[in-house]
Amino acid sequence: MPAGTRAGRPGGAGRPGGAAAQQAAAPGPGRSARKRQAIMDAAAGLFLRHGYQGTSMDEIAALAEVSKQTVYKNFPDKEGLFTEIVLGTLDQAGEPFREQIEQLRHTSDLPGDLRDLARQYLITVMQPRVLQLRRLVIGEAGRLPALAEAYYQRAPERTIAVLADCFSQLSGRGLLDAPDPLLAASHFAFLVLGQPLDRSLFCGPDRGFTRAELTALADAGTRVFLTAYAPG
Repeated sequence: MPAGTRAGRPGGAGRPGGAAAQQAAAPGPGRSARKRQAIMDAAAGLFLRHGYQGTSMDEIAALAEVSKQTVYKNFPDKEGLFTEIVLGTLDQAGEPFREQIEQLRHTSDLPGDLRDLARQYLITVMQPRVLQLRRLVIGEAGRLPALAEAYYQRAPERTIAVLADCFSQLSGRGLLDAPDPLLAASHFAFLVLGQPLDRSLFCGPDRGFTRAELTALADAGTRVFLTAYAPG
């Protein structure tokens, strides 16, 4: 077959307007996704620096290097943008921890695996970005009650419920004595998180904890919990 015939086929390698060239030239969904992510990244940085009230959609558009119209095309308003950032961060941070809870159901070494879970619990909750957003949500709870409630349901309440279900199963296996699994889950959470979370929320990052301190707190909380809920 003559070379010219091959080159002249639609989408052929020798045709400047072939499928590959057209795909490269087209904006496609990737470009929209990149703009959306740029908006979210810019907004998150501004919210964390200036707070919710101190951040405007104009500033977000300028930092993201997009038009204000593009911002509103992706997000209905500032509250919607802030909500997506907060809840998205919670899901991203919490999913590995919830997977670890699922693995605990099948443990053959409850003291060791529960200790590891407690350590991961602290690492997850004490991430600087997670703490900063938690402070912002608490501060805006009066103005954004729907977000505050969604945060509570998506993070503390959901975690306690998953822990309770796990502890119920472990009690059924005779590894714990937890007649009220929901109460046991709350005890575990506060034993592990109580002191470091309170101090970090009220005193800020300057009064943070070292990894060694967090590990020691997690281990101590686990020991107390296992002593209280050991099978008789």
